[in-house]
Amino acid sequence: MSSYVTRRSQLETYFDRTAVEAWSRLTSDAPVSKIRATVRAGRDAMRTTLLDWLPADMRGLRLLDAGCGTGALAVEAARRGAHVTAIDVSPTLIGLARERLPEIAGPGSIEFHVGDMLDPWLGRFDHVVAMDSLIHYQAPDIVRALAELSLRTDGSIVFTVAPRTALLTLMHAAGKFFPKADRAPAIVPITEGGLRRRISREPALERFAVERTRRINSGFYLSNAIELTKSPSSNHHPHAEEPERSGGLEGGLQPVAQSFEPSFEAASQHLRMRGGNGSAGGRSA
Repeated sequence: MSSYVTRRSQLETYFDRTAVEAWSRLTSDAPVSKIRATVRAGRDAMRTTLLDWLPADMRGLRLLDAGCGTGALAVEAARRGAHVTAIDVSPTLIGLARERLPEIAGPGSIEFHVGDMLDPWLGRFDHVVAMDSLIHYQAPDIVRALAELSLRTDGSIVFTVAPRTALLTLMHAAGKFFPKADRAPAIVPITEGGLRRRISREPALERFAVERTRRINSGFYLSNAIELTKSPSSNHHPHAEEPERSGGLEGGLQPVAQSFEPSFEAASQHLRMRGGNGSAGGRSA
């Protein structure tokens, strides 16, 4: 997985240095530009969707928040009683997550770690969430990452990918003409059909099936949520597709292929649309 390792290193550099201030503002209550407001709203909608796909009562369950960012999803899961292991490649984002961590009432808990979300030493989990953590990887790397996670997952893996739309594909191509210093690690558009086929051919995912999907669309945020569930046998579950959430500030992940998780900067830079003093972005928190 050399391509995975290379991209992970790029993300660590970007999120730990270049985009720290923008990501800090976007994931707080601080005022942001109109562009970033759509990203913030989309991320909120996506987080709500992924949490809706997890059990309402998570007491006694272990959850991996893979690419946790500043920890917003981890906090909500812990409030349901989950024991959350939250990991991110960025020490700075993990520092922000620890600073913002509220008191968790009840049996839930959170342990924050800096490192690779695929590290087997993290242990086994009932559920795994990877919100906007895989959107910068090529489809083969996404499937290999899911396969690695599946070996330590007993229930479900819920994650997001950037859908291949005409606009996002155009942005992805146009972004390559900008100087590297002006670019965030690119979002990689993925077709759902192609990803499903790759998942079905991966032996490690034989007992996992796509349970449902949902697209979140909000201005500069566009992302597809996908749930993989583990069955007691190799029989696949029926595939259900949920309606898209869109419109105003109700939607999903930024169609600027050069922007991801916290990369709100990219969309603004690539389109030269720096509304206000914000940047643009993506990631789990």
